[in-house]
Amino acid sequence: MTIKKLNLDEDKARVEQLYKFENELRAEGYNLIAGVDEAGRGALIGAVVIGAVILPPNLYLENLDDSKKLSPQIREKLYNEIISNAVSVASVAVSVEEIDKLNIYQATLNGMIKAVNCLPVKPDFVLADAMNLHFKNKIQSRALIHGDALSASIAAASIVAKVTRDRLTEDWSKIFPQYGFEKNRGYGTKEHLAAIEKFGFTPLHRKTFEPYKSSLRQNVQLELF
Repeated sequence: MTIKKLNLDEDKARVEQLYKFENELRAEGYNLIAGVDEAGRGALIGAVVIGAVILPPNLYLENLDDSKKLSPQIREKLYNEIISNAVSVASVAVSVEEIDKLNIYQATLNGMIKAVNCLPVKPDFVLADAMNLHFKNKIQSRALIHGDALSASIAAASIVAKVTRDRLTEDWSKIFPQYGFEKNRGYGTKEHLAAIEKFGFTPLHRKTFEPYKSSLRQNVQLELF
């Protein structure tokens, strides 16, 4: 299927629609609205990375969208523009150890709250991608399903999280080149699973995720016998 390339006016109109929730909140009296999103939640390895971003009102960023819909080149360009133009930006990485200790949902939830709290400029409202966040300092928040495709702030946060984590996977691929992390980003692709079959697991692999989880269970059964 061919995706129609929008001209500049069409893209500006599209991006303007992404500020619908932010503008509604500003009409209610909120001024500093943060978006928060994650990257790597479903991967088999490594940290999950959380991005948090406060954008100026109705800032036009060409091609701004859910990071998963963008090419690496456009993501990098937007990342630099977000860093240069945002009111405030933060990112945090939640470690494999914390993911395995808590579970991926709780680790992501904690990471989102931490990312918002790490923003140098404190928001008075937070829009989160599909997660209900509760803050001790009584910052108001709202969860938006598919928020990275609906909200400019969440889309920007998704780009910050994705680019940051992709850079981490580049580093990991240099340490473990046989797993192709620079291509699969740690997700369970056919090639990644074949590499696990051939070379085993790395310290980066999440022990509470398959196939590591089953391998641990099998090892326990072997020890029992």
